[in-house]
Amino acid sequence: MHEASKRLAVGLLASLAAGVGTSQAAEVVAERIDTEHLELRLERIAEGFEHPWAVILLPDGRFLVSERPGRLALVEEDGSIAQLEGLPEVNPRGQGGLLDLELHPRYGDGEHDWLYFTWSKPGDGGSATALSRARLDDDGLTDIELLFAQNRDSKRGIHYGSRLAWLPDGTLLMTIGERGTPSRAQDGRDHAGSVLRLTETGGVPDDNPFVDDDETLDEIFTLGNRNPQGLVVTQAGDAWATEHGPRTGDELNRLIAGENYGWPEASQGLDYGTREPIGEKSLPGMRDPAYVFEGRFAPSGLTQVTSDMFEAWQGNLLAGGLRSEQLYRLELEEDRVVDAEQVLDGEIGRIRDVHQGHDGAIYLISDDDSKGSLYRLRPVD
Repeated sequence: MHEASKRLAVGLLASLAAGVGTSQAAEVVAERIDTEHLELRLERIAEGFEHPWAVILLPDGRFLVSERPGRLALVEEDGSIAQLEGLPEVNPRGQGGLLDLELHPRYGDGEHDWLYFTWSKPGDGGSATALSRARLDDDGLTDIELLFAQNRDSKRGIHYGSRLAWLPDGTLLMTIGERGTPSRAQDGRDHAGSVLRLTETGGVPDDNPFVDDDETLDEIFTLGNRNPQGLVVTQAGDAWATEHGPRTGDELNRLIAGENYGWPEASQGLDYGTREPIGEKSLPGMRDPAYVFEGRFAPSGLTQVTSDMFEAWQGNLLAGGLRSEQLYRLELEEDRVVDAEQVLDGEIGRIRDVHQGHDGAIYLISDDDSKGSLYRLRPVD
């Protein structure tokens, strides 16, 4: 592991450079949650975050939690919190701010000790979904590099998308919502409403599906995506995303290079005002969802269970919901969901992120304006 990362907590807790948030030891929220295959225990590790958006578990057992106003929290295993310095100035309007977090796949070897993060970059035309990377040092972030920003700003502070996931070949997937203007998702010259595939330095892989297409930007991997806020690459190397529909119609999609996922010409959802269907349910040349969530699920956060701790759930996906406050387990068979089970229903509020740690436990973030919390879910001993 990079030496600066090893020293990070010492420097932070000594200087308290940016203040300390609410802290506590792990608190049992639910002693026993019964599911079809497992009995689970739910614990709160830390609380007091302002609209937290993503969580990752560092190799040494500590956590990083992003907060939308533009803060990055370092959380010790005992729940104590310190804020890191050095972040760029975000545009926090609406749904914007500091968003997803991801470590380089080879993080820990010194050379590749990069933290990748997405954020809403201020601009003259409003804001853009952007990707940067930085190194962790004693007092926070250093060597920050802007790797990518979408090509058109938006004055609307919504639908940033903004999830990250690494493919087995070392390229990086990044989601971008259509920023509240549906037609942008069908415009190949606009990054909005798409999933991108980038190199580790923000460049374009030579084998991206549209590199020889003058009508579509080289970075684009898929089109027609409304607002994907869940993203995972499975052990088999398949990419899956959960995507907000309008009023209902929230989707799980398997992401296939070069495919169009339909929005707004094809949708399973309803118009907010008229409650009438938007577009067609299915159209030739556009890929149908693998699964449509019931009601207003509002998906955010997606992970695959690979931990021996959850043996009965091996290979399943866990999808978090905001409005629904639910966590769902989805069992896959090729491109289909063959079983869906509600695991949580309101126990922690709005679920923003779901992350399997290298320790095998499942970690969740609840979205709140001042009491957002970090939770751990694991089987009862």
